Formats: sequence, C-alpha cells, structure tokens
Amino acid sequence: MPRGIITKGIMGFYYVKTENGVYECKPRGLFRKDSITPLPGDKVSISIIDEKTKVGCIDEILPRTSQLSRPSVANINQIAIVFSIKSPLPDFMLVDKILVTARQKGIDAVILINKIDLDETDEYKKIENSYKKTGYNVIPLSCLKGTGFEKLEEVLKDRITVFAGQSGVGKSTILNKIMNSYVMETGDVSRKNERGRHTTRHAELVELKAGGLIVDTPGFSSFEISDINFEELKDYYPEFEKYVNQCKFNGCFHINEPKCAVKDALELEEIDLDRYNRYVELYNVLKDKHKRRYS
Repeated sequence: MPRGIITKGIMGFYYVKTENGVYECKPRGLFRKDSITPLPGDKVSISIIDEKTKVGCIDEILPRTSQLSRPSVANINQIAIVFSIKSPLPDFMLVDKILVTARQKGIDAVILINKIDLDETDEYKKIENSYKKTGYNVIPLSCLKGTGFEKLEEVLKDRITVFAGQSGVGKSTILNKIMNSYVMETGDVSRKNERGRHTTRHAELVELKAGGLIVDTPGFSSFEISDINFEELKDYYPEFEKYVNQCKFNGCFHINEPKCAVKDALELEEIDLDRYNRYVELYNVLKDKHKRRYS
C-alpha cells in the first residue's frame, strides 16, 4: 500500500505526494464517522483507484507528531516567525505567544526579522540580540537586497516549516524569493492602515528544491494561546531554564517571589527586560482567565 504526505486539501479532495507522483484522493468514510479530518502534512497510506489519472483513496492516517489549528496542518517540526522592522511595526507579544505555543507543542522555532533595509538606525540589531538571549535562531532578512537568504535556506532544508506572523510582514514575498518563482499570491501593504491584503486561500505544503517543505499562513493581527495554564507558562521560556534550580522556592513563577534567580539574572541583563515584562503580562492574563473559569 503506497504511502505519502498530503500537500493540500481542497473541497474534500486531498493531494498526496508519493514516490510515484501526486494522487488526488478522497478519504474513506470511516474518517468522517470518527470525526477525523485529514490535514496537509499528514502522512497517509493510500490505495490506488486509477494509476493513469492518478486517483486514489486515503485508507490510513499515520500518527501525528504535532498539529496546529491555525493553520490546520500536521507534523510540522519548525515554525518560522516573521515580523518586519517597519511597515508594519513589530508586535512582540504576538511573536512571544507563537514561541510559547511552538515550545509547548515541541516544535522548533526560528525568528525572521524582515525589511531590515528600511531600518536606518539598525534597531533590528538590538532586537536580534534580545532574542538571541533566549537561544532561538534569529535571521535578519531583506528581500530587496537578498540579505540572510542563504542562512534561511539552510535552516529550512529537510524540515517541514510553517511561516507565521502579522499581515503585511512579507511572508509570501520571502517564500517567493526562496522558491525563485511565484508561489503564493501577495498583496501590497495599504499605506493608509499598514495592514497587508493577504490573499492566501488555504494551507499548502510546497517542496523546496534543496529539500524540505514549507507552508504559508494567512496573516493575522492577534493570536490566542490555548491549552496553557498560567502555572506552566514559565516552562516555555528557554532563557529561564538554567536559573530554575537556583530559585529559593520550587515552582517559582519568577514574579513576586523572593530570592528568584531569574529576577537576579534580569538585574544582570542576562535576560531581556522587555521580553520578561511581556511574560509577566501574559502570566497575569492567563491567571485572570483561570480565575474567571473556576470562580
């Protein structure tokens, strides 16, 4: 029974890439009965109905290693979080929320700072250094000048990567440049409100010549963390890890506790202050949400 990966799904039809080509497949009725929806990125077993026309049927969906709901994709092992230095200005809380979600799901993350050619004061270098303190890979990019693309192509190789970020930050333009062809429709940023008119219609995995698969996502202005309790939020900040065992109290939240090693590191500028403040803000939001749910 041939195996492959779903690259896209449209109107109930799924396109499965196998060693022998791409097959247009419908899933067996049992998936609908069990409320299981095939997703791009799913590894599947298929039966061939017509080899000549490349038509088949999805018989089995193999166990998923990860799953995202926005976009709806499976088996992603890397998220490329894109923000622009200008037009629109970066939303660092959005970046941090996506990083937390990626870490909670066991998905690697790389941070892409786009449009650095618009940065006349090299502000991006300060941002790059602040996120490097977290241990994440940070790549400054300029589509106009081609800066950073060799490094980006290297981190995409042999991975299944989803691109995520605000509208108008240039995700599709980056993908077009990587592929050296027109892959996703792109929309210019409105000068009036600096919101991207993004026209991506569905999640689709695209194969890179150098190896690896990528998927674009519709841009968004907000992103809500789900299935994470305020008590565990600290566990998804990698810059806290080496200080945890040095705190006076086990299970320290690094907020108001005395003799907190994380706050000591903050004083020594070993942890970025702005990112820490966003952690406290997010912690309080999740804590309030917890109180309302159980009050």
